[in-house]
Amino acid sequence: MSTIKQFQVTIDCAEPERLARFWCEVMGYVIPPAPEGFDTWDDYHRSLPAEHEVQWFACVDPSGVAPRLLFQRVPEGKVVKNRVHICVRAGIGLVGEERLATLQAECARLVALGAVHQRTLLADDTNESCIVMQDIEGNEFCLD
Repeated sequence: MSTIKQFQVTIDCAEPERLARFWCEVMGYVIPPAPEGFDTWDDYHRSLPAEHEVQWFACVDPSGVAPRLLFQRVPEGKVVKNRVHICVRAGIGLVGEERLATLQAECARLVALGAVHQRTLLADDTNESCIVMQDIEGNEFCLD
C-alpha cells in the first residue's frame, strides 16, 4: 500500500512566475506565502545571487485539496506536444448544449487571460464535448 498522500505537477517553462500567475487565474489558485524571513517573493528572489534568477515559482489550491503546480525554468523551449497536460474540469456533471456553452464561456475567459483556443471537440456517441487550448507558453491543456 502506498503511503503517498500528495503530489505536485511540475511544468517546464521559460517564465515561472508569469506562468504560475496565469494558472492561478485559471484554477483559482494562490501564490503560497514567501519563505520565512521575507515579506514577498520579490524580496526573496532579490536576496539570491544573480545567477539564481527566478528558477521556479509555485501556486497552490487555497483549500489544500488539489495538487500544487510548480513551474520550473528550463533553457530549452517547448518543441512538441506535451506528454502530460492539465484538464480543467469546467463541465463536470453537464451534458450536451449546457456543457458546450459552459466550456465556451470558460474558453472565452481564458483567452482573455492569454490562452489560445486550439480546437473544440464536439460530443459524439462516446464522449462529451471538450476544448483543447494552450496556455501562455504554448502548453496544451483541455477544458472538459
